[in-house]
Amino acid sequence: MDSAGYPGRASPAESEVMPSRGRFITFEGPEGGGKTTQAQRLVARLGENGIAAVYTREPGGTKLGEAIRSLLQFDGAGEPPCPEAEVLLFAASRAQLVRKVILPQLEKGLWVIADRFADSTTAYQGFGRGFSLDDILRINRFAIDGVAPDLTIILDIDVKEGLRRLKERHILNGTGLDRLEREDLPFHERIREGYLELARLYPERIRVVDASKHSDIVAEEVWALVQDVCGPSISA
Repeated sequence: MDSAGYPGRASPAESEVMPSRGRFITFEGPEGGGKTTQAQRLVARLGENGIAAVYTREPGGTKLGEAIRSLLQFDGAGEPPCPEAEVLLFAASRAQLVRKVILPQLEKGLWVIADRFADSTTAYQGFGRGFSLDDILRINRFAIDGVAPDLTIILDIDVKEGLRRLKERHILNGTGLDRLEREDLPFHERIREGYLELARLYPERIRVVDASKHSDIVAEEVWALVQDVCGPSISA
């Protein structure tokens, strides 16, 4: 069991017993790394290779999850959640997503590509907010009910550069930073350090890609990782 609350990945022999089950890939990392773009590009590329895949995101991905997203990111209730409520709201959205979207799609043989999952809570609320990692593990374990990614890709980027890209995108779209994006620089630095620590601890599941490169180069590196980990399921 790792610090996100995941059970260990299935061994190759175990995976062969369940050939019809889809694969689950998650994208993680600091703000501004391009997670949404790369997740959606991967869904499209899998489709080009004859593999049906669905995109989802956290918090969100279900009607309940999207309502929780509004509460968490855009102060939809008219007041910010306290840190403890923040942790539990993320877990509630995740629990709904696992049971209503991720698990049903995997059982149908589809691949699920998620823009964030349980590692986000470990990084943001554990390393970022300073909550006990043991407590975060228990909450995540309860929420995900044993559903673990086959591969987690951390799109790593210098925090200042990531926030610069983020602000640039918001200006282009005419939107403002959300509640978490507005946190101070040390908070975001702790998140990045947390993600890199998770990658060092769990290299069998987590791989790191330099997201400062051009998005096309990042997409190729992502594809190479997916082929490496899930190769028997993908044509070249």
